[in-house]
Amino acid sequence: MTPQPSEHQLDTVVVGGGQAGLAMGYYLASQHRDFVILDAAARVGDTWRNRWDSLRLFTPAFHSGLPAMAFPAPGHSFPTKDQTADYLEAYASRFQLPIHLKRRVQSLARHDGGYLVHAGNEQYTAEHVVVATGPYHHPHIPSFAAALDPTITQLHSSQYRNPDQLPAGDVLVVGAGNSGAEIAVELAATRRTYLSGPEVGHAPIWLIHNRFSLWLADHLLTVDTRLGRRMRDTRHRRGDPLVRLRPTDILAAGVQRVPRVKGVADGRPRLVDGRLLEVAVVVWATGYRPDFGWIDLPIFDDAGNPTHHRGVVAAAPGLYFLGLPFQYSSTSDHVGGVGRDARHLAQHLAALADRSRRHLPLPSR
Repeated sequence: MTPQPSEHQLDTVVVGGGQAGLAMGYYLASQHRDFVILDAAARVGDTWRNRWDSLRLFTPAFHSGLPAMAFPAPGHSFPTKDQTADYLEAYASRFQLPIHLKRRVQSLARHDGGYLVHAGNEQYTAEHVVVATGPYHHPHIPSFAAALDPTITQLHSSQYRNPDQLPAGDVLVVGAGNSGAEIAVELAATRRTYLSGPEVGHAPIWLIHNRFSLWLADHLLTVDTRLGRRMRDTRHRRGDPLVRLRPTDILAAGVQRVPRVKGVADGRPRLVDGRLLEVAVVVWATGYRPDFGWIDLPIFDDAGNPTHHRGVVAAAPGLYFLGLPFQYSSTSDHVGGVGRDARHLAQHLAALADRSRRHLPLPSR
């Protein structure tokens, strides 16, 4: 017999147990709501643990804490990925957040005035749903990569761990953002390494370490200001600027900068200037693509992005998004920036509840 799905009725379901989901959980708990956080991982923080070994946050520890719990590291240090994972796990434990692990959500749809969430053999009905999965769902690799010679080892940056996992030979890293630049510098210490992609600029390290500049980013560079919207559009076109590395640092490490990879010829990567590169490995640091196909609701624009303001979806009352890049400000997708957006959504939920109470009929005498 096919087992019947177990059913749970709640006030709120949070989909995603990373930093965004945990921050949301903190505020929901403070409102004494009946809620659950669903996450596909086996352990809180696994998204961070599964990144490359030398990865560090691109923001200092003083700006990397969630609500009511500072990051336990020197303020101006850049926490490691394992420190970050352990911090998230400790956060969930400290505030006793109701996280259901190994729960991959397959669908979200309208149901009886609220929402129905399916996760494996479980279903959850809720008045409110917060989608806190972020935008980084599927590693993106250009379609022409399939034409590379099969002797060339290919992997996405999400699969990269350290130089020892790669076969001997020259490496091409495609994508010159923070991830690609830092991986290229690490590889250049032991082998010839090429880095392909346009310059994305860099943020001076003093700016990243300056509390006032981060405060300005939170309050001036927002979707409600002209300057913030201009910066958001620039980030969408070019990506984030380099944080710890300058272009000169990359060259000093021995990395050879090359133009954009346009395609493949004779089984080898072909640059936009026509050159073919003889390499043994290609690391695709080409980002991710969002996948909200599991959400069966008409709330997306032509590009597949959710239509919202500060995470509130007007077309679907009770549905919210959290942890999206530039959801409200330039720090919305930072560990230390997501808390403010979570607080905003919690305030929105509280206001809805207050309005609902005011419209209740007076009790009979």
